[in-house]
Amino acid sequence: MDFLFLLFLGKPIWMWLVFLGIVIALMVFDLGVLHKDDHELGVAESLRLTAFYIFIAILFGGYIWWSWSTGVLVTSDGSNPVTAYFQGYIIEKVLSIDNVFVISLIFGYFAIPPKYQYRALIWGIIGVIVLRGLMIAIGTELIASYKWVSLVFAAFLAFTGIKMLLVSETEMDVSKNPVVRLVSKYMHVTPDLHGHKFFVRLPHPVKNRTVIHATPLLVALIVINFADLIFAVDSVPAIFLITTDTFIVYTANIMAILGLRALYFALSALVHRFHYLKYSLAVVLVFIGMKGFYSYFLGKPDPYLSLGITVTIIAAGIFYSLWKTRDGDEVVKNKAVRTAE
Repeated sequence: MDFLFLLFLGKPIWMWLVFLGIVIALMVFDLGVLHKDDHELGVAESLRLTAFYIFIAILFGGYIWWSWSTGVLVTSDGSNPVTAYFQGYIIEKVLSIDNVFVISLIFGYFAIPPKYQYRALIWGIIGVIVLRGLMIAIGTELIASYKWVSLVFAAFLAFTGIKMLLVSETEMDVSKNPVVRLVSKYMHVTPDLHGHKFFVRLPHPVKNRTVIHATPLLVALIVINFADLIFAVDSVPAIFLITTDTFIVYTANIMAILGLRALYFALSALVHRFHYLKYSLAVVLVFIGMKGFYSYFLGKPDPYLSLGITVTIIAAGIFYSLWKTRDGDEVVKNKAVRTAE
């Protein structure tokens, strides 16, 4: 059992196994118990499940605090793991809200019924766990080898935030997505769904034999995972500027993503109510980018102050959005006026 205490990416293997065990247990419980039968997830059920995942994330934050206070957990960069975890979790969670609209577009393009969407999103977590892990491992190695890479991350985040403030949004065209074209070119894809199946065996269109076909549900899942990689380009560098500890970066990311699947069904119909949230998120990205420059040249600022500023900016964006849209869908009305003009 000595191998459990060997270090992997700066932490004992047993710590990684505990976290992965929690993630696997949650997925098995979610997919195998709560959603054993395909059904459309209602808003009330979605909110209850979202609250459950947030509770689990907070409990894990408590575990990080206990591990840190007892000396079991020591961050590789000397940062406060508790504030770093929650700050990273909050940023990833808010970025996830902004991504709900893209996921909705993808499901709409492939005509995926709501009762099959949740199962696809749950299976997508497996891809996220692997892909985010690879991105974080690469980012950790880059920063460890070249300290100046943190300045590149800082400049990128500041630029992204300013761009979000100044450049208007453009609607995603799923049909032009390179992943859709690539899958369609090299795989047989059925025009219709086959329940919640990702693969089916059907007759070859030319040859006299049956071959495996991908269903639109699988293509949608692949596109969503590809989109998550694009989303991670913002969120992963943001957390690296908070802490470079691989364990904290990875756990904060995955804990936030786990709850996105449940949150999606509550927000997909209400995403317009959070239209102005993107501006507060843009300010947060600029703030973290500037903090990255400050940390590199002058030293790390107070972690509790950074967490407080992040929470305040995001909370202000949420409340302002809800207040501006309290008398109806202002965003949709404004779009309708622009269309008429």
